[in-house]
Amino acid sequence: MTNTTDFRYTNLVVILPLCSVLLIWSVFYLELKLHINLNEYGIYPLKLKGLRGVLFSPFIHGSVEHLYNNTIPLAVLTAALSYFYRDMVLRVLLLGTILTGLLTWVIGRPSFHIGASGIIYLLASFIFFKGIFAKHYRLVALSLVVVFIYGSMLWYIFPIKEGVSWEGHLSGFLMGLIFALLLKGKLPLEKKYDWEREDYDEESDEFLQQFDDEGNFIGDRVGEQERNDIKIIYDWKEDNGNKNRENI
Repeated sequence: MTNTTDFRYTNLVVILPLCSVLLIWSVFYLELKLHINLNEYGIYPLKLKGLRGVLFSPFIHGSVEHLYNNTIPLAVLTAALSYFYRDMVLRVLLLGTILTGLLTWVIGRPSFHIGASGIIYLLASFIFFKGIFAKHYRLVALSLVVVFIYGSMLWYIFPIKEGVSWEGHLSGFLMGLIFALLLKGKLPLEKKYDWEREDYDEESDEFLQQFDDEGNFIGDRVGEQERNDIKIIYDWKEDNGNKNRENI
């Protein structure tokens, strides 16, 4: 990955999660308000009509519980993606969502697959693996945080719970891994301290000069010795106007 200067906050870190959450909640509100059911706009595997769900299914949820379970992870992970991988946001979200939906359409059971959980697995997988592959200390730390918070989600890429689209979860997980391997972007330069440089010389290090060979701090004694070597020269003038000079 190409290096740049540093991670930087942009308005996208707030706008993207906020818009994502507002969008899925707005769709659910319209379903309730208009007394309609949009489930048929989800992904229906191996049916040509079911392909429209590739675009629409992430915004459709079957219940308040389903919607709530996806809201916080979606907000957190899109914010993390926007801050740490801002130059990859569009590629991961747009292309990743489409490919995740297509894979779900290919491997899924004959049922309507709805919800943003495929995108959540896409983001969690991408952020985790990209941090590990990049070997940047901040991104590795982010990967560990994702595992700590969302590691239990891994079980749901397997068919362990009835009514859950594990195929969508698995598709998102696999696409996140593939994107982490293939996508290239910019990373901040890691700060190198003086002692990490190849031309580092311990003898000229001002900090180490404050310690003796046994590691004892001698900074005060060095300072005291330097003060004892100082000569103060001053002038004074007597009442008779004669000028004298004295060394101390």
